Amino acid sequence: MEIKDNTFTRQFETIVEKGLVSVEYSFQEKKIFLTKINVPDSFDDEEFISNFLKKIMEIAIERKLKVVPILPKIVIFFKKNPVYKELLPPGIRL
Repeated sequence: MEIKDNTFTRQFETIVEKGLVSVEYSFQEKKIFLTKINVPDSFDDEEFISNFLKKIMEIAIERKLKVVPILPKIVIFFKKNPVYKELLPPGIRL
């Protein structure tokens, strides 16, 4: 899976057969706020979304960013993947 960090539109993007999948973000200090997941109509591959989020977590680790999950689907991802809880800023409990 190839991920593009489109800084102009502030989203991570990848192409799937049905179109573009993206995760919108915003920055504040050394934190990245993951705010929205966009998928093509009738795209419901939850395993793909989970793998996409794992790649985004790797990017956050490389850039030494803390991750603030705004979207409930991303909160669920953190609960299912406790290995990434170290990326949460102090004071955020899930």
